[in-house]
This record gives sequence, C-alpha cells and structure tokens, in this order.
Amino acid sequence: MKDWVRPPGPVAPGLRIGLLGGSFNPAHDGHLYNSEVALKELGLDYVWWLVSPQNPLKPVEGMAPLVKRVATARRIAHHPRIRVTDIEQDMGTQFSFDTVSALKRRFPQVQFVWLMGSDNLAAFRRWRRWADFARLVPIAVVLRPGSVMKALEMRAIGPLAGVTILDGKRNPLSATAIRAGLVGKRPA
Repeated sequence: MKDWVRPPGPVAPGLRIGLLGGSFNPAHDGHLYNSEVALKELGLDYVWWLVSPQNPLKPVEGMAPLVKRVATARRIAHHPRIRVTDIEQDMGTQFSFDTVSALKRRFPQVQFVWLMGSDNLAAFRRWRRWADFARLVPIAVVLRPGSVMKALEMRAIGPLAGVTILDGKRNPLSATAIRAGLVGKRPA
C-alpha cells in the first residue's frame, strides 16, 4: 500500500467528505442522486467516487476496464462538489476497510463519511472486516426502491453505531439493470 497519494480534490482541516465506493459498471444517475442527497442532508463539502479497480464481491467477467468506468463516471458526475477517482488503484487497496484506513492516515484532517445505497446492505456482512469498517467511519445509507425494509430493520449491519438513514425521492436505477438492458423497458 502506498503511503502517499494525491487527493482527488481539496483537503483541509474540518472538511467533510463522503466516499461512494463501487464498481461504477457503469456509473449512472442513481450514483449522482445518492451523492446529491448526501451532500445536502449531511452538509458534506465534497463526495469522492471511489471507482474500484475490481470489487472483490463481483465477477471479473463483464467488468468494463477501469479507465472506461472512470471516464463514464466523470461524464455522469457533473456536480462541482463530486470528484471521481481511481485512488484505490494508486494506493494499491482492494477492500473498503483498507481504502478508508489509508485515506484516514493520509488525510487525518478530513472527516470522512461512507455512502451506500440501501441495496448494498444485503451484502455488507460479506465485506472484509465489515464490523471494523462500521466502527472506522460513519455510514450513511440512502434508501433505494425495493430495499427500504432492509435499511430500516438494519439486519444486515446489526446494532452498530454511526449509521444514518437518508430518505427522499428514490432513484430506481442500478448498474445491473443497465448492463442487462432493462433500463427504459416496462416490466413484463
């Protein structure tokens, strides 16, 4: 793991930065929506999209090249306070716990908040060192259609402190649906 990396955006004492990690295969308006909700509701200064070189919980097959996923994410993230980065590749990290640990070491003056859609809660216990991760950084969960009860019951995370639920108009887009060609089609 590299000890020194260039920040993807401004860093200064007291800045609050949301971290939205994932494959972004492809990035879509749902990612933008989650980021905008978090910026507003949590009073964040910035959101960094951490485009993962390879999510360890997802298959390599069907994964677009990192450079393409980063380029697509940059086209979607047309907000002045959202920064798209492949910093995990620069740091040599693969797991969210390692990434956040490294970011906190590198930028100790910044207050990080992990952002996730409620659809990701089902797999949260499969994350490497998930319980340590939940203690490492506050987590904000943006409710997604079809996964509201999962988030409200918090069974996937359990009784951990530092989890905030953000609700509002819900965005139904998912990268899985986009790759399957289901976006814009009516359900059968």
